Amino acid sequence: MGLRLPVGDVTVLLGPDGARSRVMTALDDDSGRCASGHASVRVHRLAARAGADVRDRLEAIEAVAAQGATIVLVDRFTDGLPAPERRRLLAALRPVATAGRAVLVDDADPVAALAVADGALRADPSGGLVHEPLGADLLAS
Repeated sequence: MGLRLPVGDVTVLLGPDGARSRVMTALDDDSGRCASGHASVRVHRLAARAGADVRDRLEAIEAVAAQGATIVLVDRFTDGLPAPERRRLLAALRPVATAGRAVLVDDADPVAALAVADGALRADPSGGLVHEPLGADLLAS
């Protein structure tokens, strides 16, 4: 699957649960490329571990920031947490992106994820992806 993500942005994956899951599964952690497609870049996937609390998950976000991956795939990382803790974790992704990474988020609470997002991709059941504008772009149309 070819997918271009903007560096410095948090992009939220929207659409039916199954379609989002297929997109995240299809993304290969070993095949990230720069915008020109020539150079390989590091990809890191964040996923919730069974029994991990908010502190564990915040430490995982900090570790990703320290490792220098260019692409961060956030795969249902807030699952099992109450709303305030989900929002806290999602907000912690903003500095990861602004430090020069492309962050793609699939979350069980897409509304909370949209609160920190710069952009959105909608996955449809047939496997297509469509960019959806956010924020001020919606007011202008």
